[in-house]
Amino acid sequence: MKTIKVLKYLFVFIIVYLGEIAISFSDKAPHEKIFPSEEKLPVSFRLKNELSTYESMQEFDQQIEDFMQKWNIIGASVAVVKDERLIYAKGFGYADKENDIKVEPRHLFRIASVSKLITAVAVMKLVEEGKLSLSDTVFGEQGILNRPEFLQIKDDRFKQITIEHLLSHTSGFTNKAGDPLFLNLRIAQEMNVELPISIDMIIQYVLHHRKLDYIPGKKAVYSNFGYAVLGSVIEEVTGTEYEDFVASQILNPLGIYDMHLGNSLPNQKYENEVKYYGLHSERKVLSSFGTGEKVPKFYGGNNMENLGAAGGWIASPSELMKLLVAIDGFTLQKDILQDSTIFKMTNPRKGKRPFGWTGTDKNGLWWRTGTLSGTSALVKRDKNGLSWILVINTTPKYGARFPVQINKTMIKGLASVYNWPTYDLFNYYEPKKNNYYWLSKR
Repeated sequence: MKTIKVLKYLFVFIIVYLGEIAISFSDKAPHEKIFPSEEKLPVSFRLKNELSTYESMQEFDQQIEDFMQKWNIIGASVAVVKDERLIYAKGFGYADKENDIKVEPRHLFRIASVSKLITAVAVMKLVEEGKLSLSDTVFGEQGILNRPEFLQIKDDRFKQITIEHLLSHTSGFTNKAGDPLFLNLRIAQEMNVELPISIDMIIQYVLHHRKLDYIPGKKAVYSNFGYAVLGSVIEEVTGTEYEDFVASQILNPLGIYDMHLGNSLPNQKYENEVKYYGLHSERKVLSSFGTGEKVPKFYGGNNMENLGAAGGWIASPSELMKLLVAIDGFTLQKDILQDSTIFKMTNPRKGKRPFGWTGTDKNGLWWRTGTLSGTSALVKRDKNGLSWILVINTTPKYGARFPVQINKTMIKGLASVYNWPTYDLFNYYEPKKNNYYWLSKR
């Protein structure tokens, strides 16, 4: 009997010890997290579809279902915030159609270029702390990324690029010769290296083989590469992995525990991550991982790891909304950035793009789109206190233009709501018998 008691105490000690390790995020398995209490459980894991099923939004639900049927979407997830309260978080369709798993609020989706908003927040946090300046140069001997491998520069104008240029898409990069983040095979061949290649190798390739198409600061041209570089800047300045810095300094302090950088291959996905689907006509491409086989773009064709700070995050809509209410400039919830910083990020300026956002206007409307093979998302914040996100797990027809269809559906659906809920799902807790939860890869 004494032996049994000793074993029981030992088991409890091990569980508590492991829990403490996970809370500090000091473990060496970044895709295994333990949440040892209700307080540390992600909001997305506390919610179920039934909590957002009520009469006043039945017409809204129908609009989403019609939208999915029209565009042959397998799965979708929606979250709505009103006056900084999460009033709606619901999944539609399938997270995994073949295994009959329906989408629930806990499911993670690739959010593509919505990731740029996360990166911009992290950069501006470093600016506020005095660890970065918007005028800091990035390349060359005096730049932040002045490691020897980044000093072979073909065009001296690279040395003029600042942090602000990267944030506002005014760095001089264009995609006339192709987007470097999607040219893994070509870069590996030209650099005479094996696949898969790293983001460092892509940066070296661009510096050594390309010229800028215009003088930095001259005009705005959308650049995935620029935001990928910002991820490397964050790592250089902090001495910390990009994802770890964002998690520890931005997400975790806000109570966000289940947002991560995603992975390329299906056997690497998180346990609660959805499965991705392509269009019937979507062609396969050569793997970015050097296998020589043709694969779907969403499972090995695109290198998600290299997209990273530009397009690699996965999230549930409810946790993404938790981040949004911390950067929306409203006063009911404390923001993680100063008012002046949020204004700098969102103030419309001629010839420049807002920091992180796709667009903003003088009427207080901010929006962020994201589209890749296998996913499309749209986040909106309005001055009337209504913010929302809709994300899907299916390659959208019309590609990067598909968020226009998301926008039309959400506007029409939200206009049908005749009575807004008064409670806040951010604060919802349901008692659990077991206080230990694991989030892990298969």
